[in-house]
Amino acid sequence: MGLLSLLRSLKQNDREARILVLGLDNAGKTTILRALSEEDINHIIPTQGFNIKSLIHEGFKLNVWDIGGQETIRPYWRNYFDHTDGLVFVIDSADRNRLQEAGQELQSLLEDDKLAGTPALVFANKQDLLQALPADEISDALNLHLIRDRQWCIMASSARTGEGLQEGMEWLVKTIQK
Repeated sequence: MGLLSLLRSLKQNDREARILVLGLDNAGKTTILRALSEEDINHIIPTQGFNIKSLIHEGFKLNVWDIGGQETIRPYWRNYFDHTDGLVFVIDSADRNRLQEAGQELQSLLEDDKLAGTPALVFANKQDLLQALPADEISDALNLHLIRDRQWCIMASSARTGEGLQEGMEWLVKTIQK
């Protein structure tokens, strides 16, 4: 079942969902968003603020907010937490030097009261690169198995090839509709 089919199957009174896409700079957040929107992914510049994309299908609207991940922007992430139905955290699987930093940012997000109980999808992005860590190793390194206060999923992905993107978003939409 595709993402559009899932959106179609949502309850009639659930007309809209707000998805927040966060992660360190250069993790691939904007590339993922453009790939999901079937837009050109060849010329992407770092997000200095935020991007919003909406997918509308049979009257249902999925609002996806992509917020820049530069260290100077991260303190402002909290301003976007209100009314978030799903969290997508993108990790550059090939950037081993920043894995701990990414884990700290994710942990901080998960501890925030405004995101309490919000389902979390972690994209272990850039799996198309030879030096990429597998999703299970990233999960272990970040101790994701200790998350008990929400549903979560880690998905191996590549924004360049499309691997895992559809499956990850389908999981998130299914989880939101529960």
